[in-house]
Amino acid sequence: MKKTIIIALLAIISLSANAQLKKVYDETINPMEQIDNAVTQASEQGKFVICQVGGNWCPWCLKFADFITTDEEIAKVVDDNFVYIHVNYNPRNSNDETRDKAMLKRLNNPGRFGYPVFVVLDAKGNVLHIQDSSFLEEGKGYNKEKVLRFFNNWTPKAVNDQ
Repeated sequence: MKKTIIIALLAIISLSANAQLKKVYDETINPMEQIDNAVTQASEQGKFVICQVGGNWCPWCLKFADFITTDEEIAKVVDDNFVYIHVNYNPRNSNDETRDKAMLKRLNNPGRFGYPVFVVLDAKGNVLHIQDSSFLEEGKGYNKEKVLRFFNNWTPKAVNDQ
């Protein structure tokens, strides 16, 4: 009986922790227009674009969004070097399957890595890199050093100074 109660409490705590994460994906935005706008902004600012592809349905997507905004060092690297966008995609509930397929094709079909998945675009909108998020995980969260390494290795300066 005690074991059942403990399991139930842990499930409730886990669900409430995920419910407290801020929803970051806007399901009403056309993802192709969102990407175009981000590329224009990146070009004007001398930055690259990072598309975090996923959705509010994905707890790991929300955890990552929270992780990079609450860590000051990571937030600074992102803000200084990237136009960061959350590109909504739900593989089980597509509002516009044709549009979603076009978006995924434009980003070199990143869904093969699972979600979230990160696509780095240069200031012209070309795909430079697709990052499988599982390599950034640690336990039930993300590893700061791995995340910083990913971002720092794909800044405009790092890519263009080669």
